[in-house]
Amino acid sequence: FAHFSLKNCASSVTLALLDAANDRDPVVQEQVRKSILTLGNQQPDKVLSMCQDYLLKHPKLVVGHRVVILQTIELVVKSRTDDISYPKIKSVIQLASDEMTKSKEVVPEWQQAASNILVAVGNKYINDIMEEILGKFQPGVLPHFFVVQTLANLSDSNVYGMVPFLNAIMGTMLPMLGMTKQDNMKWVFSSALCRFSESILEYLANLDKAPDPTVRKDTFSSEIYSAYDILFNSWIQSRESKLRLTVAEALGSMSHLMAHDKLEEQLPKLLPTILGLYKKNSEHYIITKSLCQVLEASVNMGSRVLETQIDGLLLALHQQICSPVDFSNPPTVKNHNEVLRCFTILANTFPDRLMVFVLQRLENSNERNRMGSLAVLRHLINSSTSIMETKKLLILASIRQPLADHSNKVKKRVVQVISAMAHHGYLELEGGDLLVRFIIQHCALPDTYHRPPDPEEVTNEALRSMCDNTLHLFTTTVGRLTDVLWPMLLCYLTPNQYASATTPLCKSLILLANKKRAAQEASFIIDFNAQGSLLSADLKHLLHFLQVNAAFPFRCRGHGAPSLSLLNALSPNIHPKAEPLWENEIPKLLSYLEVFECKFYIISWVLSFFLSFFLSFFLSLSQSFLYRCIGVILQQCYNKELVRKQLQEILISTRHNDAIERTGVAMGIGLCASSHLNGTLEKLEEFGKSDAFRKASGIFGLLKDKNDVDVEKMKSTLILCYGYVALHAPEDQLLTRIDSDILQNISKNFNTKVKHIVTPLYILWFKSIIVVQKYSSITVVLVRFCRQRYSKLCLCIFQHIESWLSSGQDHERERAVKTTAELLQFYLDNLSVKNLVTFHNLGALVGRLAPRCTDPNPEVRRAAIDCIYRLMYIQLRYEGFSLDYKDDSVEGLLDVREKLSNPDHSVLYKTCSELTKIISKRLPQQQLSTLLFMLFDGLVDSQSNCSRASSVILNTLLKNRGAGLQDLVPEMLEVLHNRLQVIGEEQVKVAIGQSILILATQHLQTVVNTLVAYPLPYDSWSCEMWMALGADSTLALQIMEMIIEKLNVMVPYVDKKESMLRPGLTKVATSQPLAMTCALREMMLNGQSADAVAYVFPKLFSSLLVRLGSSVGVQLPKDLNNICVSLCCVFRVAVEALRILLGRAQLDAVVKPLDQEGAWDKMKDPQQHTTGVTLLSRAMAKHAGPRLPAIVEGLCPSLCNIYECQRITVTAFFSELLNHHVVTELMILDMLMNNMMERITDTCGTVRMLAVRGLGNIAVGSPEKVNKYAKELLAAMSSGMEEKDDPGKLITLEAMSGMLLENSVLASMGFLLLYGFTQRSIVMFCQENDEIRCASIMLLGNLSKFGSGEPVFKDQIHNVLVSLLLHLSDPNPQVVKACKYSMRICAPIVGSEQISAMFQNHLLEEKGLHYGEFINDLTKYLTGFSFLMSFFLSSGLVMLLQDPDPLVRVKAAEAMGHFH
Repeated sequence: FAHFSLKNCASSVTLALLDAANDRDPVVQEQVRKSILTLGNQQPDKVLSMCQDYLLKHPKLVVGHRVVILQTIELVVKSRTDDISYPKIKSVIQLASDEMTKSKEVVPEWQQAASNILVAVGNKYINDIMEEILGKFQPGVLPHFFVVQTLANLSDSNVYGMVPFLNAIMGTMLPMLGMTKQDNMKWVFSSALCRFSESILEYLANLDKAPDPTVRKDTFSSEIYSAYDILFNSWIQSRESKLRLTVAEALGSMSHLMAHDKLEEQLPKLLPTILGLYKKNSEHYIITKSLCQVLEASVNMGSRVLETQIDGLLLALHQQICSPVDFSNPPTVKNHNEVLRCFTILANTFPDRLMVFVLQRLENSNERNRMGSLAVLRHLINSSTSIMETKKLLILASIRQPLADHSNKVKKRVVQVISAMAHHGYLELEGGDLLVRFIIQHCALPDTYHRPPDPEEVTNEALRSMCDNTLHLFTTTVGRLTDVLWPMLLCYLTPNQYASATTPLCKSLILLANKKRAAQEASFIIDFNAQGSLLSADLKHLLHFLQVNAAFPFRCRGHGAPSLSLLNALSPNIHPKAEPLWENEIPKLLSYLEVFECKFYIISWVLSFFLSFFLSFFLSLSQSFLYRCIGVILQQCYNKELVRKQLQEILISTRHNDAIERTGVAMGIGLCASSHLNGTLEKLEEFGKSDAFRKASGIFGLLKDKNDVDVEKMKSTLILCYGYVALHAPEDQLLTRIDSDILQNISKNFNTKVKHIVTPLYILWFKSIIVVQKYSSITVVLVRFCRQRYSKLCLCIFQHIESWLSSGQDHERERAVKTTAELLQFYLDNLSVKNLVTFHNLGALVGRLAPRCTDPNPEVRRAAIDCIYRLMYIQLRYEGFSLDYKDDSVEGLLDVREKLSNPDHSVLYKTCSELTKIISKRLPQQQLSTLLFMLFDGLVDSQSNCSRASSVILNTLLKNRGAGLQDLVPEMLEVLHNRLQVIGEEQVKVAIGQSILILATQHLQTVVNTLVAYPLPYDSWSCEMWMALGADSTLALQIMEMIIEKLNVMVPYVDKKESMLRPGLTKVATSQPLAMTCALREMMLNGQSADAVAYVFPKLFSSLLVRLGSSVGVQLPKDLNNICVSLCCVFRVAVEALRILLGRAQLDAVVKPLDQEGAWDKMKDPQQHTTGVTLLSRAMAKHAGPRLPAIVEGLCPSLCNIYECQRITVTAFFSELLNHHVVTELMILDMLMNNMMERITDTCGTVRMLAVRGLGNIAVGSPEKVNKYAKELLAAMSSGMEEKDDPGKLITLEAMSGMLLENSVLASMGFLLLYGFTQRSIVMFCQENDEIRCASIMLLGNLSKFGSGEPVFKDQIHNVLVSLLLHLSDPNPQVVKACKYSMRICAPIVGSEQISAMFQNHLLEEKGLHYGEFINDLTKYLTGFSFLMSFFLSSGLVMLLQDPDPLVRVKAAEAMGHFH
């Protein structure tokens, strides 16, 4: 019975859908069409009749609405043509014809929709369509635009049905062409003639399928030519470009149907005319397509006239092919392809003339000309293989000119041509090797350092990659090239100009070698010594080249691994014994390279398998490596004569001016000495006495030889050689040779007067000496050297000894300190002071030597005290005291010296403090800064005792004399920051923290300002410095209060325009507040700051909460954008600071639920920020109640802040506090309520929403206070329900949620207020927000409790019944529960006991509901109540078609589609 009722409703449903067909939302429109189509598929005749009647009854329907209905008719006709009755087909044809021609003016959208119906029907009922259309296509009268358009479309969709009519249609059309004056009619006639011609050609091409196989081309030739005459002689000259293009397109299609003699006659005029169109139109594809059709028709009939036009054709086509192709614009791509097709057609008829033309154009140096010519040449090579066969040598000769072009665009085309030539056998011919060379040259292109501004420009990288791929293609897919490339590619490996192509060359050679080796081809074995071979005498050079590549495997695009693999592949060609060895060793090297990508030394051991021959082939860095390889080889060599000979050759051939090569030689000779010490020393001594070291004199000895400097550099090589010999020589042999052979020769060669070489020789000399010191003392040598040669160089020599003072070797430190003591004594003994001056080096020297006073080696400690003792007397001498003067404080150092014999650490540090007091007393103020900075260096001493001593001395000096160093504070902090990065000793790090504390105690503002200004994000060492400031509770309290005060007044962020192209502003954090937040975070991490944190907890919490609110959605400053965001995120810094604050205040009970509920992540998300703050407020209310009054007092000023984000955060915090009774107990309820009432009028919608939420929360937190504030609450909720500036209806949601909680307020409302609230709640049913739908439906149920006795409520419930039923299947389960609740409450108002009982029994919140069965049962009851059924159908779904939500309208339309 219900099904029967629904069928009877189909008409009203269809009518409602037709009314809704012009919905403003395209998705709804589409669904309406689908629903009508669904109904039409079931009852096509009835639905079509209703559509026709609707159009007839509404003659003034807007065009858009008519179009949708006509489109719906077309869909029904297309899908159910066979099921529609013939009378209905006739009426549809009549309707569509009338709709199409009703307006004489062209209304494209409307008339096209009607035309489409005729075309759809015409696929089956072509005769009926033609009867109707031809009735409006009468001779002598210009037809409607869309009558002609329909004929054209019919010829496309139904070729076999239309072609038999075309002769008669064209016969009628021809006179009309002469009558046509308007461009739009000329356009449609031209378009129709084009379609007719294409249909005829398709018909003739498929005569076996045609209904009338007797149709011939000449059947239409006469009419086509007549039409051609008008189009060509008149219309193609039109000023309208669109018409000209359509006429040209028609002429191209018509040319195939013209009689041969007529076409031959017209070609001299037709071709130039079509070519002339290129200049008149910016769109060229249609013109080229037409030209191609004309050329094809001409060639097919064997035209002789075409030859006379060939020159003009080639010029025009070449100009087109040279036009740039925009691959994002399909017409330009199509035009390019059509032009190439034209060249193919001409190549089949005029191959010689075309080839001469193209090759001549290659000689033109213009970039575009060459690119176009190359594109044609490539196309012809690929598409016209047989024709090009005889032209191969000519093409090979002509391609040479573009090979020399400098344009990368041209080169790219050349590579494409070469690739085509390779596949068609060109490269095997004479001259093909030049093309292979071209590819390899461009595999070696350097990078493009300056990127070209032109996006179409081909970069070197792109061209190089293309050539790499082409070479690989030659090797893998062009089988005929194997014998061409092998072994020719080997010739390109060693020349320097191809160095960057090594990787692709090696890869190709490996593939070729493996291919030939697998096939056991005889040509795999190369005869390098064959007469006339390109590779003659080149094997050694090739081996050296690949060896050096392997030494530096990651250069030149990673040539190491391919070079090694190629050596392996070539092994049978090198030596029979190399093959098994290399096959075992080289794969190991390759696996090492994959693991150790940065270590070159890993392959040095295997290179001993190679022989080193011609060093002059390589650069100095490569030579340096090879010298070391020779050293390794000579180590293993037992032929002493060969060793001497090789050493002689090395020393003679070395380029001593090159420091890198010089070092490599010294290292190689040192390695050799490990096995051949005597022979090596003899050869070095012999070399030192050779003629190369003798200086020739100028005339009368007045002129100096120009090679003086070169001789000095040779000496430096020799000195360095002795040093490496001492380093590598066996200990038992070296001891007997150290004085007589090594030191004596070093001393000899150190004597030089060339100023600019002195310093390098110093360095080399001491470098050699320090190696020797493993075995004997050098002190005597040094002092003797100073006395004999440079008595004023003591302090200069100290600079070279200085680095050894902190050596990791005890004997090196001991000798360095003792040497320094002797030098200082010598300096003191020989010091002569004429004027009273300051010893400027005192601070630096004391700073270097003082830390050694606690050295683990007692000898070093005593020597260090001796140094300081002598330094103090040198200072006294500079101050004017006599040589025999004794100072009591300085003499006290002798007592300190005795105490240093005790190794106990506590004694050492106590002694160190005494030493510091003496130094502090005697050190001039101007020397203090130098001493401090030297001590900073001592903090990273290799000996932990000394670094600790440095920190003790440093802190003692800072305490005693740091107050006067304010100007140096920033610099000292920077040095301490740098030292922290390399200090590993924990005790020293603690001491540095003490240094910072001392400075802060003396210069607080300067220290804070300096540390705040450090770059963000703070690195770990900056963090340690801030953490150190938290160690002193009093100092930490001062700093925290200072930062809080500044944070409360500083601008947290600025609004900046991110881009001129993008609208809107971006929030960018200001640096100082961000830095201060970081500082607070780090200070609070220090457990000793707990007392300070406890004292200022309310202020800190308030400040950090507001800071957190100011950080949401805020970006880092631009100078931090390149730094990983995880290191410094504006929001994360604030969150971490707040978390640490809560932890330090022992509020773990607050932190735990926040972590569990993901509150911190929610606070970060702008969409969930208030939710996260609510969770924080809830936790504070539960676990930190006593602290809340001070916090609330601290937050209140932020509610009046200009920054919305801060007001939002504080309001959200206060709003949740009102949800807890603790605010009443703490007597802060009134303060919070007053603040919430003030925020109701805030300019920010989110703040207003949170304020409404807070006022609603009082019903939960303090229900006993609701009546006290009832008036204010009702006004606030009413205002919230009526809020207009509420795009997401969030304020309304909060107001409704508040009303749900405050039943006592609802009970006190009058009927009018209840009715108004009911109306507002019903409006919210269709909101997209799930919570709003849920709250509005629940509110309707609650309001029904208090208004059920009123008749007006019954009408309201009837009106919303369908909506409630639909929401029972809402995707949100909470909305479904709300529906069940409200429908049970409203059930008595429905007016049916059965329905009321059904609602009470089945609609239980926690009980499942089978929606389909429930609706079926309900429908049975509804059919017994006609008024309810009427509401359900007429008012229900139809009402939903007017719903503001497009999704609801779509679903309503979809449901209505099932009424059949």
